[in-house]
Amino acid sequence: MESQLTLMAVHAHPDDEVLTTGGLLARCAEEGIRTVLVTCTNGEAGDDAGGLKPTEPGHDADEVARRRLAELRESADLLRIGHVELLGHRDSGMVGWDTNGHPEAFANVPVETAAKRLAELMEHYRPQVVVTYDETGGYGHPDHIQAHRVAVAAAESTGIPDKLYYTAITRSGVQQMFEYFKESGMDVDMSELPEDFGVPDEVITSVLDVSAHVGRKIKAMEAHASQSENIFFLRLPDEAQRMMLGSELFIRHFCRVDAPDHEDDLFAGLRP
Repeated sequence: MESQLTLMAVHAHPDDEVLTTGGLLARCAEEGIRTVLVTCTNGEAGDDAGGLKPTEPGHDADEVARRRLAELRESADLLRIGHVELLGHRDSGMVGWDTNGHPEAFANVPVETAAKRLAELMEHYRPQVVVTYDETGGYGHPDHIQAHRVAVAAAESTGIPDKLYYTAITRSGVQQMFEYFKESGMDVDMSELPEDFGVPDEVITSVLDVSAHVGRKIKAMEAHASQSENIFFLRLPDEAQRMMLGSELFIRHFCRVDAPDHEDDLFAGLRP
């Protein structure tokens, strides 16, 4: 009997599942593909009530984690994710925060330790396709970089996934966003993005049309209400949301099956 087609997405924090893979997860669920979300941290370094940051007095890391994990469950239900697995590591926070130094922070956990648990999950679910971040973590977040290392290590040690992908945003896409905002007269602050944010167009191997699932993605973003201040897509008009969230891009890191160099389906070469 052939194994059930299974997607495993490996993310760092509660809410990361939506932005770059929410459409993929919803689309796969609709197609009858088993979906597994692995969230590596509990999100302790997120915003507390009133937008309090971990560096500010009164921030309650344990309460933040409790709230964020509850929001994660709601988001997963909205995206129809079949299985949510928590590695339970502590959120390391952004680069330079004091939280980076916590001995239990995910970024400080030996890769082999975290990869062993993820490998066990791969053994259990047998995903043909695994999705995570690239070696930069997308924008340099310590937990994203660690999730990349752990996912690659687990995939290589088990030999289970047939295909491994990195989420991606292109520099040209970021530029198009800036131009759209300017032409529309919208006041959207994207000053925190580094100048080299995004990847060159030519490294993209896979472009997925997820326009049918934009509404579901937006609802899943809204489920992460405690972090809504940090999700700028929620402040955009419907037209901009649909334009910017209707496609998801990926870079194929390896492929062990016969599949085209450029795909519109991460399961190309795997379907019966």
